[in-house]
Amino acid sequence: MAEKKKYQVITISREYYAGGRSIAKRLSEALDIPWYDYDLTELAAKISGYSEAEIRDEGEELGKLENIMEKILSGANFYTSSHDEIYQAQKDAVLELAKKPCIIVGRGADAIFKEAGIESFDIFLYADLEIRVQRTAAKKGIDEAKARKFLEKHDALRERYYKKYMGKTFGASHNYSICLDTGVIDYDKCGEILTNILK
Repeated sequence: MAEKKKYQVITISREYYAGGRSIAKRLSEALDIPWYDYDLTELAAKISGYSEAEIRDEGEELGKLENIMEKILSGANFYTSSHDEIYQAQKDAVLELAKKPCIIVGRGADAIFKEAGIESFDIFLYADLEIRVQRTAAKKGIDEAKARKFLEKHDALRERYYKKYMGKTFGASHNYSICLDTGVIDYDKCGEILTNILK
């Protein structure tokens, strides 16, 4: 009989360039369970009929213009938001994956599981903006001014998305089981801390 995991489902919410994928990979190897991030879009695409590219582009972000248009038109019977349909497809995909032990990065999975009554261990990763700027500049090969603009834009889009679909404030500590500052605690140490808790 397979050993029952302490937590069947683990979620990782994160600021941009706070190490979500790096730490998910470490946890996956240590706990011997799969992790999903961008590859979740394949299942969501099958459910929704949208392309994987469309889901990747809109998956966790809600732009200012889209936000305004949805507020104006949301009461109109004819109006259907592609964001709403993509969110629903990702929600269905997340719930399907949760039938087996897994780690899910992003997609508001922590809130989706709470709403569905599924117990999960919810992690939030963050780091000082300047540290994330340096990581972004190095990873993307751009200067720090461009990296800062990139982060500020995408952090704002993600916050709006989380507020709209989860009804909560992105990054508020009480939404999660644990919050870790990856600017102070390196990825390996974060993986070690989490593995010790979850094993």
